[in-house]
Amino acid sequence: MNATIHTQNDKRTDLSGLAALVRPGDCVAIGGGLSSREPMAVLRELIRQGTPGLKLVGSAHGIDVDLLCGAGLVAETSESYVGFEQDFGMAPNYRRGCESGEIAIRDSCCYTLVQQLRAAAMGLPFLPLRSMRGTGFMEMHPEYKTMVCPYTGEELLLVPALLPDIAIIHAQYGDARGNLRIEGPPVADILFARASRKVIATVEKIIPTEELTGKGVSIPYFYVTALSVVPGGAHPTACYPFYAYDRCHTAEYYRLAAAGAEVFRDSYLKPYVFDSPSHAEYLEAIGGRAELDRLASWQNGPEAWRELYV
Repeated sequence: MNATIHTQNDKRTDLSGLAALVRPGDCVAIGGGLSSREPMAVLRELIRQGTPGLKLVGSAHGIDVDLLCGAGLVAETSESYVGFEQDFGMAPNYRRGCESGEIAIRDSCCYTLVQQLRAAAMGLPFLPLRSMRGTGFMEMHPEYKTMVCPYTGEELLLVPALLPDIAIIHAQYGDARGNLRIEGPPVADILFARASRKVIATVEKIIPTEELTGKGVSIPYFYVTALSVVPGGAHPTACYPFYAYDRCHTAEYYRLAAAGAEVFRDSYLKPYVFDSPSHAEYLEAIGGRAELDRLASWQNGPEAWRELYV
């Protein structure tokens, strides 16, 4: 269970200081999922800082995990899915890392992750479940055990508590104390916050505590170690209502990642990460205010929303 209570009145820091809280070799839970609300600005800063040996845990992810793999920062993944299912298919950098043996694969399923996080949040050493029986996952996870239920006689699978070293979350709103409001599906973010030893967050906007409370607090301040205000911090994934998923940029990313590790480093990481050493410079590299306005145009109606994906 996350036993550290964070009560500072103002937890705001810059993006560099936020990313520096991730240490080499950390088990990292990445918030959001697939093409929505992933903490991309923090991940780009991790690449700039060269934080190696990360062990990633999550459910269904895409460009976030693939980006870290392409930068050579990932030692191990425990995910249920990594890919560009919504548009392009498999994740090229992730696949290369796994096939070469550079990245250890400890894949599982979504509900297994949920139960492991619940156990950690409740301070329990394990929780039972029924899923995965009869699959090959047990061979990948010798730490999973079985037991006969003393009430029903049914065989159950036991999974140990999962306590990530740090969770990285992007939310729409926050306040200076660290309260977070997530609009739309929270995916596993709330469980990540409850189970992880540290929680860092980027937000689109800081608002007064009274206003945030009126919207509803998704993750209370005492779980959150630090946060940064980073408008556009989920790009190229979506962060509704602020902006939609950037399909054009993702298509460029995928083309370069599929072309090979060297092409990806020279043609994607160099211009969008290393030659854009701040988030503001990254936003300029992807098209600046005009591009952000384009992605915000989804709010103008169904036709405008569809136009973004033509």
